[in-house]
Amino acid sequence: MEIRRVDPSLAELRPLIEGNQAYGAGASPAESDHTFGVEDLRQHDVRFFALFEGETALGCGAYKTLPDGTAEVKSVFVAAAARGRGCAGRLMEFLAQEAKADGFQALVLETGSELCPGYEAARALYERLGYSYCDPIYGYKKDPMSAFMRLDLE
Repeated sequence: MEIRRVDPSLAELRPLIEGNQAYGAGASPAESDHTFGVEDLRQHDVRFFALFEGETALGCGAYKTLPDGTAEVKSVFVAAAARGRGCAGRLMEFLAQEAKADGFQALVLETGSELCPGYEAARALYERLGYSYCDPIYGYKKDPMSAFMRLDLE
């Protein structure tokens, strides 16, 4: 498996990005869904990566530069056929390495809270990777459907 920086508009990545959007839309109310689409992921302040096995995209993830010196994890998603193989953990560890190399002091994220069924595995992964719960991150407000987490990179 190999993780590469790629253009999120590539046709082979659409199923991952659209799958992530569909999951977010189905799991939380619209006002609490902060899932990025292709155009959001193509912004100049976002770095997007995909995990490949050969030429097959198994998962994706990104981070967005925030003005407070942190980077926000966005759009981590693994194809159903590749789940259970450690792909999400690999992507998250890679994002942390890249963000640290880019000089960010921390990675932060918003995910579904315990009120959003289906996010238990994601929160457990983030906890295992050393993320801790925190107050709302830059650009967000308190929302009972959201959990906010932070990983210091220093």
